[in-house]
Amino acid sequence: MSERGIHSRNKQAMELVAKGWSALQEVDRVIDYADRNDQRLIPLLRGAKENFELALEIDNMNTHARYWLGRMHLKYHVPGACKAIGAALLVEAANMGDPDAQYELGCRLRVEVRLLLAQNDYVQSDQQAFYYIEKAVDQGHAGAAIAYGSLLLQGYEVPEVITRFNSNRSPSTGALRKKGKKVRQDPLVLAKEQFQIAADAGCELGLRWLKRISDDEKFQQQTTQ
Repeated sequence: MSERGIHSRNKQAMELVAKGWSALQEVDRVIDYADRNDQRLIPLLRGAKENFELALEIDNMNTHARYWLGRMHLKYHVPGACKAIGAALLVEAANMGDPDAQYELGCRLRVEVRLLLAQNDYVQSDQQAFYYIEKAVDQGHAGAAIAYGSLLLQGYEVPEVITRFNSNRSPSTGALRKKGKKVRQDPLVLAKEQFQIAADAGCELGLRWLKRISDDEKFQQQTTQ
């Protein structure tokens, strides 16, 4: 297919995603005031689902369509919804690099961790959760950065596989450090970096977290003088 043809298909798919998203916005606007089985919501939900499905038919690599269709299967009471399909679509979108999907998958895995505390796959699920949240942060996802920073402040330890990766990079340039140098990472410093990412993305909550940390640091300095 020519480059022009590919561009045309991509544009068509994004237009369908936009239509589906608009329909879901309308559902979200009224859903708190309606029963989840309210028949008035069905046309909007069905229309959104069809638009996302058509977008994937036109452009199977469209991660936005894959993410939103997966979200519909998981969250909304839409005819034909299947949580297994939704989970598969969410994982696919996350692995294809969609930051929204990575953030949501990471959050869902964090919930699973709490349900798997007594099972052998606890550590794996925990590492996977941080992995996907970290991937979303790398793309400047404000929500993921806030979640990551909050977890660090709560005392959650970053899994070794991620710590090892980050410790090989300079926090300011992202450049690889020289081998053999051990870098002890301060959770507070790491958390501030995450909130700064959120603030840079225009997230007010990121700014509020940075101010809170700054105020706490000033207070501690005053009390130790």
